[in-house]
Amino acid sequence: MCTLEQRGRVFVLTLTGDGEHRLGHALISSLRSAVASAAAAAAEAGPGAALVTVGEGRFFSNGLDIGWAGSSRARLGELVAALRPLAADLLALPMPTVAAVTGHASAGGFLLALCHDYRIMRGDRGVLYMSEVDIGLPLPPYFVAVLRAKITAANALRDVVLRGKKVRAAEGKEMGIVDAVYPSAAETAAEAFKFAEQLAARKWDGGVYASIRMSMYPEACRSVGIVEESDEEKRKHFASKL
Repeated sequence: MCTLEQRGRVFVLTLTGDGEHRLGHALISSLRSAVASAAAAAAEAGPGAALVTVGEGRFFSNGLDIGWAGSSRARLGELVAALRPLAADLLALPMPTVAAVTGHASAGGFLLALCHDYRIMRGDRGVLYMSEVDIGLPLPPYFVAVLRAKITAANALRDVVLRGKKVRAAEGKEMGIVDAVYPSAAETAAEAFKFAEQLAARKWDGGVYASIRMSMYPEACRSVGIVEESDEEKRKHFASKL
């Protein structure tokens, strides 16, 4: 399923086992619980924390559990709805987040990686792939909003969404989707942790960090159900930090 380990000021969230890490109800619930635990522990410890998410085996995550959904559009809709608050949890998390993409990240798994602030990917295998156009499924509106927020080059977004392009690490870096590439899964995970340590060492106020992130991606945040502060609330929050 998944585990959460705290190493100093960095929380390491691992999708465990050699499977595809399909996002079914149990895994989504487990991930949400782990993210909440990291947020609570960081709040208790004070400023300065970061989260790394990594997948064991060949997959970071191969998307929603379509095996469980089968041909039922109702079941698939349940999973789409269940993933939405996990996306919100990550977009509102009061600490920097790094996805160590150590294997294939497809559809919902690709979305999961995009909901992190940074993506570090292994170069020897694995692809980023938004498969919906190939399998004949419409993209949920919140998927589109997150994709538009995180893939800012128009041609790159077009190729990911409309061509179903399978993007390898080096190409993902050229397209602005991936921040850094390392040769193997082990090196990718290790470097993601080192980078997260550097971010945590800045000791940023978590609430301020989350507020700035959400202001960067307002459409994506609204699409996953994050309620935007009013102008008056923003002024009060800003004044309280002065």
